[in-house]
Amino acid sequence: MIEFKNVSKSYWTGTRRKVILDNATFRIELGQSLGILAPNGTGKTTLISMMAGILKPDEGEIIRHSRISFPMGFMGVVNAALSGAENARFAGHFYGVDPDYVEAFCRWMCDLEEYFDQPVNTYSSGMAGRLSLSLLLSLDFDIYLVDEGMPTMADADFVRKAGEVFRERLEHATLVIVSHQPKTLEAFAQRAAILRYGRLHFFDTLDEAKVHYDYARR
Repeated sequence: MIEFKNVSKSYWTGTRRKVILDNATFRIELGQSLGILAPNGTGKTTLISMMAGILKPDEGEIIRHSRISFPMGFMGVVNAALSGAENARFAGHFYGVDPDYVEAFCRWMCDLEEYFDQPVNTYSSGMAGRLSLSLLLSLDFDIYLVDEGMPTMADADFVRKAGEVFRERLEHATLVIVSHQPKTLEAFAQRAAILRYGRLHFFDTLDEAKVHYDYARR
């Protein structure tokens, strides 16, 4: 479970204060994946980063009673000075998972061959992205956080393989996915919400949320 209690978050843009959440209170329960629709620039990444604990609210409290993932595609979990293997083993130690398993899983998933034993700062952006996603999928979480869907990568075989593993993980886990495109949520979301003007408005179905979302964008 993730619970937000009277949470507020905003940024000063240089000309005005941009409000992401305004005294928001809501709860995300286990067992029912949630899709959040939000237009570009409204704070999707900030919201998902607060759920993960990467960003703190300005006010209020965020309570986490589950194993919650870092956001899919988040590169802050990768130390560029370390090799892929070293990053995998560190992640295993940090999350309390057998480092040998995490290293072996990531080595198989990444399929970076000899580069897996080279420093990440020698990787292309695509290779680094594959490592980050492999680290996420090597770990079992109760709640997986996704910002705008599967990262875009040139390697179609890797995306297919990662997608298959991700679907297996979601058989026993809950997903929170944010996007500005309703179509991105259709394969995953059972419930939906719309982020607008600092508030999350919840709906029982994605179809109902899409109607309100499309109407508000006209």
